[in-house]
Amino acid sequence: MPLDPTTPRGDLAGFKKYWRADLLSGFLVFLIALPLSLGISIACGYPPLAGIFTAVIGSLLAPLVSNSELTVKGPAAGLIVIAIGCIQDFGGDGMMGGFSAADLAAYKSALAIGVAAAVLQIVFSLARGGILGDFFPGSVVHGMLAAIGVIIILKQFPVAMGVDARGEPLELLRRVPEILGEANPAIAAIGAVSLAIMFLWPYLGKKIPRLKAVPSPIVVLAAAIPLGLICDLMHQHYYRFHGNKYELGGQYLIAMPDRVFGMFDQITPPDFTALIHLKAWKWVGLFFIIGSLESLLSTKAIDLLDPWKRKTNLNRDLLAIGMGNLGAALLGGLPMISEIVRSKANIDNGARTRFAAFWHGVLLLVCVAIIPTLLHRIPLAALAAMLVYTGFRLAHPSEFLYVYRIGREQLLIFVATLVAVLATDLLVGVLLGIAIKILIHLMNGLPLRSIVMPFLEIERLEENTCVIRAHHSAVFSNWIPFRRQLEDLGLVQRQNLVLDFSATKLVDHTTMEKLHELEREFKRENLTLEIVGLDVHRQLSRHPLAARKRALATVRRITLVTDPAVVDSITRQIGELGASGYTLTRCQGAGRRELGAVTAVPVERVRVEVVMHPALAEPFLDYLRKDVMPRYPLTACVETVKVLRSDGFSSTRNASPGSAGASSD
Repeated sequence: MPLDPTTPRGDLAGFKKYWRADLLSGFLVFLIALPLSLGISIACGYPPLAGIFTAVIGSLLAPLVSNSELTVKGPAAGLIVIAIGCIQDFGGDGMMGGFSAADLAAYKSALAIGVAAAVLQIVFSLARGGILGDFFPGSVVHGMLAAIGVIIILKQFPVAMGVDARGEPLELLRRVPEILGEANPAIAAIGAVSLAIMFLWPYLGKKIPRLKAVPSPIVVLAAAIPLGLICDLMHQHYYRFHGNKYELGGQYLIAMPDRVFGMFDQITPPDFTALIHLKAWKWVGLFFIIGSLESLLSTKAIDLLDPWKRKTNLNRDLLAIGMGNLGAALLGGLPMISEIVRSKANIDNGARTRFAAFWHGVLLLVCVAIIPTLLHRIPLAALAAMLVYTGFRLAHPSEFLYVYRIGREQLLIFVATLVAVLATDLLVGVLLGIAIKILIHLMNGLPLRSIVMPFLEIERLEENTCVIRAHHSAVFSNWIPFRRQLEDLGLVQRQNLVLDFSATKLVDHTTMEKLHELEREFKRENLTLEIVGLDVHRQLSRHPLAARKRALATVRRITLVTDPAVVDSITRQIGELGASGYTLTRCQGAGRRELGAVTAVPVERVRVEVVMHPALAEPFLDYLRKDVMPRYPLTACVETVKVLRSDGFSSTRNASPGSAGASSD
């Protein structure tokens, strides 16, 4: 579908028309990206400028390849765990105590692994592999990102305290009291002030809107650099605090070139001999899978936030990421993704086209090339505090609550993935999360073959309308071929689709989420994707995207015996509440009053039976208590019964004429 003529486009005309708005946004994103790129690079065990190389290459190259108008490519906190793990596996220590020969060798090996992963991304994009992001279950992805957030916090907290602490995540968690006891007071003060700013600045921005224009990382640098000067971190010296002796010096500052354009001296080629080791390919796979997945998810999220609702070609975007990673790794840079924080800031700051990201890259290049000695004054504790805050956002308590609302089984997968990543590694944790998800599906009665393959029945109704009936299941593991079928019949052949799930046993959360996205894609193309048949399923939680499992629905069967004089009022109330119907039987009977008489004479009565959705039953019973029972004889019996589908018992809930009958519970 062609774009509206008023929609900003990243072509030459768009560059000329929107350069002011794009330059302003690029400048504001540059202020965020500069400290974060340096901090992420150091946390990964790479030289500080490696993150800048990546951000610059991504910003200059990606706009030429990708059609994504608002995403910003660059290093991301989500890859820190993989990068530092790779460095350590090849003998580096993350530059603890300086950049040694072992650190350099590990760094060059990591660059070679980055090249191999980039080639895989390029090949995958050319094979239309952008759909990869649709495979992984949402709860597993959230659990993985939360685990990465926890690891970042545990790894960077010692740096913010001025302590040289190493170890696995759970070991570092156990050592937190020890780290606090060993903290260097001066460095810890810089870290604490920086951390307080990162947490409080968004809150102050809500109270004082003008503050939102100033990115919190810049406020941190404005406070941390003067604190570093007060502590004289540029010179090696000692001080005493509460009887203890502490050292201060340049090791607590970012290592930067000591001359203008010195950054180009730090261009480093990869060591491709690292690829002969089997362990290298584990890291190639992790960089490829996790980097691609994060990038695709971020790009899709930014498309939803785009004020003009422009749609990114995910295959082109993955190609841009692969080419950017190839260039970055060949020059000594970190792996890159489409970064969500900087992209969101790009939108908030009024960017119009992809040239906003271009300007941010140009400004980074100019800044680092011309004023490296000023950047050398940034305390490492300040950058560590920024990353601790980033980690907290990835593992925010609201993530747990969000997943729980979707369903308790989703929380189980989320927590299991998180714990497994912390206890083992990223790959094992993700695989375990997927295995638990599949096990839950098997326990829900799905045949094994339906977990892998979708079973679809296609019927063409009209020239431009097609019905697709899904059988057995629609779950994350069979979603990719499922989606390809929907795209081919709908978006490629330009047909409206009716997707019928009435014959499925289970539709999982991931599929519900992806269907929600696909509905928007059809709408953008002036097509419809109508989803039917979910009314025979039970939601596993109240969340609109919760998994659906086919099961008997619970309704209320209410049987009344009362005076004929009140029947009209009762039946009118049934209609007003939205029930789909009732049955009425004239009868005779005797109550306590008649049975107590000398001669028991049966009286005229009416028997009314109505089956209602539980939400309608309570107000109906309240009506009977308040308006009928005080004035008329009434006997009421309420039963809970099971039916094949509940929508047939409520005219306000898209009742279907062929609703099933009830059976006693």
